[in-house]
Amino acid sequence: MKSTELGVQRLAIDPAAAVDLRAKLRQDPQTGVKQAAQQFEGMLLNLMLKSMRDASSGGGLLDSEQSRFFTAIGDQQLAQGLAAQAPLGFAGLIEKQLSRQMSPATGDTASSTIDALQQSLLSQYLRRLPAATPGTAGAQRATGVPAAASTAGTSPGARGFVDRVWPHATEAAAVTGVPAHFLVAHSALESGWGKHEIRAADGSPSFNLFGVKAGRSWSGPSVEVQTTEFVNGEARPVRARFRVYASYSEAFRDYGTLLSKNPRFSGIIGQQDGTQFARSLQQAGYATDPMYADKLARIINGKALRQALAA
Repeated sequence: MKSTELGVQRLAIDPAAAVDLRAKLRQDPQTGVKQAAQQFEGMLLNLMLKSMRDASSGGGLLDSEQSRFFTAIGDQQLAQGLAAQAPLGFAGLIEKQLSRQMSPATGDTASSTIDALQQSLLSQYLRRLPAATPGTAGAQRATGVPAAASTAGTSPGARGFVDRVWPHATEAAAVTGVPAHFLVAHSALESGWGKHEIRAADGSPSFNLFGVKAGRSWSGPSVEVQTTEFVNGEARPVRARFRVYASYSEAFRDYGTLLSKNPRFSGIIGQQDGTQFARSLQQAGYATDPMYADKLARIINGKALRQALAA
């Protein structure tokens, strides 16, 4: 991402960009809204670039998972640069809509408004992408997973869950180098597709979709609930404290930071194979369930996620 008003060039995968934008929204809402609108146009341009690359045959001499990863990062940077020139004109329209919705709101309200609008508009954009042509080599949807032959049997719960978390998963994917749909699958496993999200005693949401515990290093709010841990392969009920977030966006940011900053999860960063991603999480001790990797791999490679992403 880049901040053209300050003249500062930033990497598209800079994890501090979202934090800085939220700070700008609190300090100077109008300027923050302008930057948010520009970044959203960059997201749309990036999806367009990705859909065009996915429609190409690929398979060149230098084609590999690593080259595709760095190409994707380059496309993100290019998209943000193009967005600064507003070639589609979406940024201006989004800025006007956000300005109407946030006035005379505080910066915090503007930030939550942007989260909601980003989720809604990105979901609508993904739904309008043309389906991949059957039989075309390398043809994929913008989500990066093979398009389903039919979405008639898509679970409304799974589809709604994906719609809610997808924009935040893409941000975490940029930080970890892991495909966004892997992260969606992980949050689906831990939260039961959002149906079994950890809640406080009063029923308020924790937004903790990844079952991240509140250890000694955690200084934020937490909630204690009963969970299940496996000891010597046997499931046992235990009480444990879990982190509480202010939003799904915050939950995905913390999750991305956990994977990218903790050496324990170094083998996960940049992982492009879904089954290996699941195994690496289990090997790193993310969960004690001996079947954890198998359960996660089944979601990543399963029909429910494919159809929800393609819907």
